[in-house]
Amino acid sequence: MTEVTEPAIETVTIDVVLSVLADPVRLTLVRAFDAAGDWTCGSDVLKETGVTIGKSTLSHHIKVLREAGLIRTRVDGIRRLVTLRYDDVEQRFPGLLGLLRGND
Repeated sequence: MTEVTEPAIETVTIDVVLSVLADPVRLTLVRAFDAAGDWTCGSDVLKETGVTIGKSTLSHHIKVLREAGLIRTRVDGIRRLVTLRYDDVEQRFPGLLGLLRGND
């Protein structure tokens, strides 16, 4: 089985996170993963956003989000399930994800 790893939250920097979130598609995906709340397939979340991009582009965006420390990916058979690292990100950057929700 392929193991997919993300950086330790202590190594994640705000400049990288903000740079990654500056892309409107990635920002939309983070909001959608937040709304999904648990492990979900990236393509399923994408359908709910109304954003139209190809599978390889989606894979690229998910990889960028994972490498920035915002999401966690696990392999389940042929599927890759994704979840937002909400608690980790909230610990590292208190209030950031609340701002993305528009609740603050």
